[in-house]
Amino acid sequence: MSRQGIFGRGRSTARRAGAIAALGAVFGLAACGGGDIASPFVPIPPGVPPPEGRALPMVDVVTGGERPSSQLTSWAEGLTDDTNVSVAALSAYGYAAAQLAYHYPNCNLQWNTLAGIGFVETRHGTYGGSAIDEFGNAMPPIIGVALDGSPGFASIPDTDGGELDGDPEHDRAVGPMQFIPETWRYYGHDASGDENPDPNNIDDAALTAGFKLCDYGRDLSTEQGWTDAIMSYNASGEYVRDVRDAAAAYSVPTRAR
Repeated sequence: MSRQGIFGRGRSTARRAGAIAALGAVFGLAACGGGDIASPFVPIPPGVPPPEGRALPMVDVVTGGERPSSQLTSWAEGLTDDTNVSVAALSAYGYAAAQLAYHYPNCNLQWNTLAGIGFVETRHGTYGGSAIDEFGNAMPPIIGVALDGSPGFASIPDTDGGELDGDPEHDRAVGPMQFIPETWRYYGHDASGDENPDPNNIDDAALTAGFKLCDYGRDLSTEQGWTDAIMSYNASGEYVRDVRDAAAAYSVPTRAR
């Protein structure tokens, strides 16, 4: 099963630095149930943007230190069973949302929107047998297929000498939030505290996704702003619907699968 724009990323977004839009779900995850929401008892709220998820506690976004997202461990532990999302991933999404609230308060990015993207892209860093370790790293690293112009896939020649994706001929999407190297070079941020932005680290990847979504002064509390932000990640109406459904499920919270 292959649909241009979801698995192949045939489109790119114009950037003032020429960065190509983040490529996600290049593995064909939707063919395995992407966007299906398990909600036998709790109805998924309608509407765009999706409702806000459980409120975040106070978070220190200035001091830093080793893995700052660990401030949210207790909060995440209270959600992990209901959402079926790991504590490490929930903490990363929550910390990224807190950071964006500090840097771009008018963006109104919610953690469950990041979780919706993380679900659609790689099932929160668990695709293909990977798992998020204690430091927030996807192990083994999640590397997408070569974007070599094959049917259903964009053609993107190598932009990083294979440094991030291990491919010196074509770019590949990397990490839990599925960034291609050129996009990562433009937006990449460190959230894990090691001063080394890494797309395979879910803390770094979630924060980077947040900066991308909030770019251009978008207000994600509005229907247009939220839709434009998700379209900037993947210019596909179906992708927008899948992310919305997952994000809305996490606002209840209900498991997305």
